[in-house]
Amino acid sequence: MFRHLLFAALLLAGTVRAEPRELSWSELIPPDAPPVAYSQAPLHDLSQLADALAAESGPPARQQAPAAPVVRALHGQQVRLPGYIVPLEVSEAGRVTDFLLVPYYGACIHVPPPPSNQIVHVSSTQGVPLDALYQPFWVEGQLRVEPSSSELAEAGYQMAADRIYPYQYVE
Repeated sequence: MFRHLLFAALLLAGTVRAEPRELSWSELIPPDAPPVAYSQAPLHDLSQLADALAAESGPPARQQAPAAPVVRALHGQQVRLPGYIVPLEVSEAGRVTDFLLVPYYGACIHVPPPPSNQIVHVSSTQGVPLDALYQPFWVEGQLRVEPSSSELAEAGYQMAADRIYPYQYVE
C-alpha cells in the first residue's frame, strides 16, 4: 500500500509545473560585460513618440551591440520576463505569433535596437492580439541561449512561450 501511495505521489509531482524563475533584464547581461554606450536613449516619455515616429522615414537605426555577451547559465531555465512586444509575424487572425521581447517601449522600431543580450526572440502558438502591443506583457517559457537574427535586430536569447499575459505592476 505504501509503495502505491509513494508511486502516486511521485507521479503527481511530475505533473505539477514548477513556478518559473522571474528574471529582470539586467540578469541577461553577464556581470563582467562591458557597458554599452547608447547612441540614443530608450523612449520612456511617450510624449516624444511623434518625434520618434517622424524619424522612421529615415534609414533604420543600427543596433548598438549586435553580438553582446549572454549568460550561458540561463540556458534551459523556465523563466518569466516582463517586456514589450515587437511583432515579426502576425497570423491571419490578427495575433502576433513571432516577436522580439524587449525591455522598453519602442525598441527596434522607434529607437535603435538594444544590445542583443536585451532581446529575446519569442515564438508562440497562443499569440498576442495585434492591437494590444502598446502595453507590457509577462512571457513565460524555457529560455534558450541561442542567437537569432531578424530584419529588425539580432537577439541573444530565444523562447517558445508557454504563457503570455498582461504585465501588472504590484508593489
